[in-house]
Amino acid sequence: MTDHGEGAAAVAPVAAELGEGELGRIAGRLAQVGGIVGVCLGGSRARGAHRPGSDYDLGLYYRTGELDTGALRELAAELCGRPVEVTEPGGWGPWVDGGAWLDVGPVRVDWLYRDVHRVRRYATEARAGRYTSGQQAGHPYGVPSYAYLGELALARVLADPAGELSTLRAEVAAFPPALARTLEADAAWEVPFALANARKGAARGDAGYVAGCLFRAVGLLGHVLHARAGQWLVNEKGAIASAGRLPCAPPEFERRAQRLFAPGGTGPAALNATLDAADALAAEVLAGAGRD
Repeated sequence: MTDHGEGAAAVAPVAAELGEGELGRIAGRLAQVGGIVGVCLGGSRARGAHRPGSDYDLGLYYRTGELDTGALRELAAELCGRPVEVTEPGGWGPWVDGGAWLDVGPVRVDWLYRDVHRVRRYATEARAGRYTSGQQAGHPYGVPSYAYLGELALARVLADPAGELSTLRAEVAAFPPALARTLEADAAWEVPFALANARKGAARGDAGYVAGCLFRAVGLLGHVLHARAGQWLVNEKGAIASAGRLPCAPPEFERRAQRLFAPGGTGPAALNATLDAADALAAEVLAGAGRD
């Protein structure tokens, strides 16, 4: 046994991980639940950008009106050794459809519902250059409908008994050119509009309003850059850094965008100086439309 008494060397805890076999076993059990079409691994672990101890985000793709949440509760209790709260569809809001947070031993596993009919509908809309957005707790930018497509395109399929999920994933692999054109057009007017409104807040020393306008404007720029590069962007986490790595991004985009949110004072002069930098960055991004 290790001596943890005074003077003993500190031992860093080892981050818990799920083996591929165990991950596949859980996904296979989930795929047997009524209404579930297939199961995907999403988030940073699917992209290979995770850190030791990162959550395992499992997308549970289900058919509308058919999800057996009772069976999910039984499986969750079995995996965790105790009852676990499992929501009905829609339990977490209109966009993050619901699910459960599990502690499988020392490992965090999140179940996230996704209505496969809804994903198909938004895929059709995206190919026609249309999308919608909505508010959702935990997503200050909001959730664009095409985020569902990006999630699936970037995910790793773990269980897909009938091959339905893999077929749908192949359909959304490429970023639709028509959607890219729409995002370019929307940003071309909304980014300058957001920054012009921010000037009104700056004149009043309203730093909170200015920050909100800046966040929206930078978010739009991030989505435009990803669309221009033909890459999916699914949420705000790491979006600035991801945009900065794209070949179509202006020089030092990440550093310049992040500095817009660094505290520089709440008076009109400081806020207007920040907006000057934001205007310059936005002009560079928007001027690149059609070049790539």
